[in-house]
Amino acid sequence: MDIPVTVLILAAGLGTRMKSKRAKVLHRAGGRTLVEHVVEAALAVAPPERICVVVGHQAEQVQATLEDQGVRFAVQAEQLGTGHAVTVCRKAAGAQDGLVVVLYGDCPLLTPETLRQLVDQQ
Repeated sequence: MDIPVTVLILAAGLGTRMKSKRAKVLHRAGGRTLVEHVVEAALAVAPPERICVVVGHQAEQVQATLEDQGVRFAVQAEQLGTGHAVTVCRKAAGAQDGLVVVLYGDCPLLTPETLRQLVDQQ
């Protein structure tokens, strides 16, 4: 039996430890932004309409980077922590059923294969 999968990607933080004016998820590795790598992995387990990226810091730039992916966005206007970001994104994604996977938007080494294996173990 296939269970619907919703993926929430946390990409709202400031990334202050990097000491960069650019949002951490917009830094590049391997020719793409960090968040693009994460969205690629998410697309291996969920359709774009069941993927929600929570944005805050430099929200417009993050949304512009991912606009062609067909994913949903939720705006965390005030950064109140990870739990709040998950709540905001889950509501926007309409995640009422199935499995919810929460990913950080700055983990470019997560592969589609690894995420698929994780979901298959549920």
